[in-house]
Amino acid sequence: MPASTATATAVRLRRPSHIASRFSAHVPVRVACLASAGAAWLLCSASPAWAQPPHGLLWFADGRPSQAAQAAVKALNGASTDGLEPRDYDADGLQRALAQLVDAPTPASDAAQRFDGALTSAMKRYLTDLHRGRVDPRKVHANFSLDNLPPFDPESYLRNAMAANRLADAMREAAPSFPLYGTLRDALAKYRKLAAEPFWKTPLPAVAGGKLTPGQSYAGLPQLAQRLQALGDLSPDTPVPQRYEGALVDAVKAFQTRHALDADGVIGAGTLAQLNVTPAARVDQIVLTMERLRWTPLAEGPRMIVVNVPEFVLRAYDYDEGKLDIRLEMKVIVGKALDTRTPLFKEDMRYIEFSPYWNVPSSIARKEVIPKSQRDPGYFTRQGFEFVYGTQANATFSQANVDAVLNGQARIRQRPGPLNALGDIKFIFPNNQAIYLHHTPTPELFKRGRRDFSHGCIRVEDPVALAQFTLQGMPEWTPARIREAMTAGKSKTIALQQPVPVVLAYGTAIARADGRVYFVPDIYGQDKLLDQALRQRTGAKPAVRPS
Repeated sequence: MPASTATATAVRLRRPSHIASRFSAHVPVRVACLASAGAAWLLCSASPAWAQPPHGLLWFADGRPSQAAQAAVKALNGASTDGLEPRDYDADGLQRALAQLVDAPTPASDAAQRFDGALTSAMKRYLTDLHRGRVDPRKVHANFSLDNLPPFDPESYLRNAMAANRLADAMREAAPSFPLYGTLRDALAKYRKLAAEPFWKTPLPAVAGGKLTPGQSYAGLPQLAQRLQALGDLSPDTPVPQRYEGALVDAVKAFQTRHALDADGVIGAGTLAQLNVTPAARVDQIVLTMERLRWTPLAEGPRMIVVNVPEFVLRAYDYDEGKLDIRLEMKVIVGKALDTRTPLFKEDMRYIEFSPYWNVPSSIARKEVIPKSQRDPGYFTRQGFEFVYGTQANATFSQANVDAVLNGQARIRQRPGPLNALGDIKFIFPNNQAIYLHHTPTPELFKRGRRDFSHGCIRVEDPVALAQFTLQGMPEWTPARIREAMTAGKSKTIALQQPVPVVLAYGTAIARADGRVYFVPDIYGQDKLLDQALRQRTGAKPAVRPS
């Protein structure tokens, strides 16, 4: 989920005469200028004629590869620190070519030109991949358009950085500035280091009876302790107990919390399976989440609402110049993985509807409401449904009204009330997929660990707190007044003073500022889909190993 565009200092119309004046009048000077198509700047350089590299070379100084060239090649070889593939930029080939040019007494002009062009092309691709990602998000079921992001011209960006002598800063600034990206980058290094430890090659032994509870014996206790210590869930100096108890149980609970498991300290099939997932597999998960962060618009406004679908969590935050202040965090219920998945996109929230009507989608009316009402005629009335013809409502359940719905001449809606499927409040961010946030008459479902139960819309755990966040700047809407409007039984729509961007995002690895990393299941198979798209790119290496 990417950040605001970082821009390097532009060189605006530097005149060759200004640059040349710095040199002695007794030394012949050759001035070279590179014009960027469509940009109002010139990149010019001047050097003594006898030291000038071939015309237009970006990565040479005094006829030799520059320090910037060496820094660029080093960055390409280290692209894996950002979850990218060095071979996508021919980093090895550029390293060999650079070594030959450095060792040569006088670099050949044609070799220098070939290297300069290759390094420039590789850097442009690297900066683009780092800034905007390697795949079109729309090809992996994420409706985030790259066209809506701030423009990014890697050619201008690179040459401006070189002209301002700030290449290292520019490469760092090309990556997403959203804090989660940096914490995942650190986590990636940590898990790569863990993956090199040999003890991960041996899985934990099976648990007798399929379940290990506190107080029981287990032959794998030393291995379990070693694994939890490496992951940071157990203190390194903790002695291994004779039985499964004490600090070891607490460490398992911490591990379960970080892996979307019930934190009961019991090692059943699910917990054992997660304990046996290797750090190398977690590396893959982190890399894919970092890729999504490059094109998910998480930093487009000073105030944002983001739902991380596989985590079943909504966060509302203020974001200012790279500083993140999370104001709210709550559980949500999302679309069923099997057939009604919540789509991924970004739109602005503009309205709140208190005591809302529920306009039943035609698919739900046909598949659920009508069949249930035909089996039980009292169901339609008890649930508060009614048929709507234009602006006229009819609460009588009859075959004529049913036929009108099936023929598209009428629709079904549910009146405000305690049984309304939307609960007592609806948060509206207009979109062509009829998705919104709302409360629910069945809040007990928030106690479940896995919460994909809806038809695609998102049910929120604490609607009053969310309403307060969205109604900022409208002090008349106190918590008491919000609750009153929610229970009034009469629909009322309020326009927000300032629209709030809402992002429906997807990430299965979440790194916190304290260094702890959380992993959640890939409920919609989005990681597999993104990995497949990355592997289909020419020359790309698999990010997720085939099972």
